[in-house]
Amino acid sequence: MDISSASTVVLQTLTQAASQDTAVLKPAEEQLKQWETQPGFYSALLNIFTNHALDINVRWLAVLYFKNGIDRYWRRIAPHALSEEEKSSLRAGLIANFNEPVNQIATQIGVLIAKVARLDCPRHWPELIPTLLESVKVQDDLRQHRALLTFYHVTKTLSSKKLVADKKLFQDLASGIYSFACSLWNHHTDTFLQQVYTGDASAIHSLERTLLSLKVLRKLTVHGFVEPHKNLEVMEFLNTVFERLKQFLECRKYIYGRQVNQENMCNEKLEKTIILFTKVLLDFLDYHPFSFISLIQRSLEFAVSYVFTGAGEGVVFERFIVQCMNLIKMIVKNESYKPAKNTEESKPETLEAHKIKIHFFNYSTLTEICRRLVSHYFLLTPEELSMWEDDPEGFAVEEAAGDSYKYSLRPCTEVLFLDIFHEYSQTLTPVLLEMVQNLHGPTNVDNTVGLVVKDAVYNAIGLAAYELFDSVDFDQWFNSQLLAELQVTHIRYKLIRRRVIWLIGQWISVKFKSELRPMLYEAILNLMQDQDRVVRIETATTLKLAVDDFEFRTEQFIPYLENIFSLLFHLLQEVTECDTKMHVLHVISCVIERVGMQIRPYVGCLVQYLPLLWKQSEDHNMLRCAILTTLIHLVQGLGADSKNLYPFLLPVIQLSTDVSQPPHVYLLEDGLELWLVTLENSPSITPELLGIFQNMSALLELGSENVRTCFQIINAYIFLTSSEFLQNFAAGLCQSFCELMQDITTEGQVQVLKVVENVLKVNPILGPQMFQPLLPSVLKGILDGEKYPVVMSTYLGIAGRVLLQNMGFFSSLLNQIALELNQEMEQLLGNIIEMWVDRMDNITQPERRKLSALALLSLLPSENSVIQDKFCGIINICVEALHDVLSEDPDTGTYKDCMVMSHFEEQKVSDDEEPPTEQDRRKKLLALKDPVHSVSLQQFVYEKLKAQQELLGEQGFQSLMESVDTEVIRQLQGFLQKL
Repeated sequence: MDISSASTVVLQTLTQAASQDTAVLKPAEEQLKQWETQPGFYSALLNIFTNHALDINVRWLAVLYFKNGIDRYWRRIAPHALSEEEKSSLRAGLIANFNEPVNQIATQIGVLIAKVARLDCPRHWPELIPTLLESVKVQDDLRQHRALLTFYHVTKTLSSKKLVADKKLFQDLASGIYSFACSLWNHHTDTFLQQVYTGDASAIHSLERTLLSLKVLRKLTVHGFVEPHKNLEVMEFLNTVFERLKQFLECRKYIYGRQVNQENMCNEKLEKTIILFTKVLLDFLDYHPFSFISLIQRSLEFAVSYVFTGAGEGVVFERFIVQCMNLIKMIVKNESYKPAKNTEESKPETLEAHKIKIHFFNYSTLTEICRRLVSHYFLLTPEELSMWEDDPEGFAVEEAAGDSYKYSLRPCTEVLFLDIFHEYSQTLTPVLLEMVQNLHGPTNVDNTVGLVVKDAVYNAIGLAAYELFDSVDFDQWFNSQLLAELQVTHIRYKLIRRRVIWLIGQWISVKFKSELRPMLYEAILNLMQDQDRVVRIETATTLKLAVDDFEFRTEQFIPYLENIFSLLFHLLQEVTECDTKMHVLHVISCVIERVGMQIRPYVGCLVQYLPLLWKQSEDHNMLRCAILTTLIHLVQGLGADSKNLYPFLLPVIQLSTDVSQPPHVYLLEDGLELWLVTLENSPSITPELLGIFQNMSALLELGSENVRTCFQIINAYIFLTSSEFLQNFAAGLCQSFCELMQDITTEGQVQVLKVVENVLKVNPILGPQMFQPLLPSVLKGILDGEKYPVVMSTYLGIAGRVLLQNMGFFSSLLNQIALELNQEMEQLLGNIIEMWVDRMDNITQPERRKLSALALLSLLPSENSVIQDKFCGIINICVEALHDVLSEDPDTGTYKDCMVMSHFEEQKVSDDEEPPTEQDRRKKLLALKDPVHSVSLQQFVYEKLKAQQELLGEQGFQSLMESVDTEVIRQLQGFLQKL
């Protein structure tokens, strides 16, 4: 590309690419894409975005195309890489002039230069850093700012490199420029502070330079030194941070006090700078905990004074308080500052840090922090109380979820309280208990401050429940005070009703007697009818914790089930926010799951409402996930009656498991689970339920962590309607399985083979024909001596099914393999029996061991020399299996095959057990027809040996028996004598 003419052509195309008309835009984009690999293209882009007379949008596009090109074509080894000559020219052009007038473009140019620096600095671009250092000294405000902006982005990028050599290069850079960076920052900081107090309007520009130079120093300080505590300049800077922080906080107070025009003074940028100071300390503590030791005392004194004493009044702001709390928390929790149990094993630095912490966190300081956290920071603010009134659902959900403790004051406060309480519980427990004792009895409803304080103290008791286990008799407190407080119905007392029921929820899994549960359910029933919605939502949360607890007893809850479930349903209808509906649905799901089939009489209204809610939640996939979860538990609770839900249920499953539908990304996992439980509880197949299986082929192709559930679904169809299902889907399923077996884990192979085994179990005649393409590999796997025991066990299970129940097909299969391998069929049979005997120990399931014995015995009686040659092995397997399945009746001295089932017995289950599903019943009925459960192995052995004896005659049979070990014969005779 000729540079002299290229810029004009590229400019014209970029102008078209910036058009809003797609007919103009698309061809221009295609043209630019073709030029990406042309020599001279990036030189043309550089000429365009450095020409300030051109349209801003066109220049912006030019910068973006240049920036994207660095990722693709700047590296030497990249396809269509830029030439070294062009790159050299571009590097020189990028730092020729720091005079970009547009902020957004200047930032992009800074990022762009940093990207090049990441690849080329310092080896191929040694002049970059010296040029930047010189440029930040110039008197021109614009050039100085742009150079400093670029300096920051370069420093940020170079500090992020992880290779050892790159880290060493950055450390060398940091050592060389650290002194300059410090003096630059101090200069801009002093200039800004002087300008603020003299009312100079250019203070905002100095503040921007202060912020940028501090960002550079942050990266140099944290990432530029291996042992920063040994560098005097670094430690001097960090100590200066505390002084500067105080100056900037006072400056902020001064600006607000004088009510200077906030827009001109840019208080937002001032607060950003203050927060950046705290980030310097937090990052340094995080990366260099031992180097930070000399700063622990000062950091704690600084943070505690501003956050927990009067020094911070009128000075601090929320984000700064959060940062100070994070600083305290990180020091308290830092593992580097915690000595080992045997102090002699601890580093001296650790012991020094621990000593500083012990000295600082004395009784007086800890008490003050604890009291102030609870009585000041835990108090509900006027804004929160207003939100409670104006947006109760928003308040309830926000309180329950909590924002990240790093950025939001309330969660941050609670986390700090918990960390300090955990670390110093012996000191703080009496303090907290005293605060509770001072609030004994109901609070006057007219005492608004008293109500808010009690709410805060109860909050602390709930948060510290695990720490207070041995110090609080919660059962006694529940009986003597908390229950009474729940019964105060005054509207202003809603703060305490809501907090008390929350508090009980926190203690349920910690310390709460089972005998008190009915009293709690009674209280929940009353509160679910409370006039305040926040109280009702919180009560629902505690109900979930109560029924989800391991000490939950269904019989205690049943008397309250109907009324509570009805109230939950009304709450679900009443709330309007998506998050709140999800929350209530989760509670409903949990209740249904725990009470099981006893929910049946009460779910009519819910069943009618869910289709409407599903329709309303079309744009809220997470709410739909909650509906799916509810449906899963509902189907399990309804059992066979869930068939009445099919008009709604089956389209939901269809949509959720269709990978061509966008919502499947969110709904698939729960949709598959719902599909499975629907099949397991279905009393019979319907065309619609069968039709959903059309989705399965794509799901198997997709692969993923859900494949196991897919196999369970396939098995469920097999047990539900083997003939109809196999006629419709066996061919496609067999093809999917053949493809899967080529690229699947060992565990996945076993899952596929188990499906085939189930097909053979339910349909021994048609099953082998339908899955014939898979079966040769099974017999070949046995012949090859499959090395994985679980796979071999499954192979033998499949072979046993075919041999025992469809010998004709087994013979044809063996014949097919013999032709393929050019071997004698009888020789292959002998090899299979030999491997079967050798790998019998791979089979751990008693059912499969018995199946192997039955299958090999089915080869008798026989005059085949190969089978007679393997007779000893067959008898060995039979005797092993007899040991597995026979139990002796001590009264009669006879043996009984414990696997034989004579009739179907309805399983009796306790309240704590899951009732049997329709699929469980189907499996039991199937077992009645299965030879493993319908044929006595003892009787079968006897009949087969007797038939063999009749075939060969006494002498021939005795000759055959002589091939068997005498001890095995003795055991066999012992079993057969007691028929």
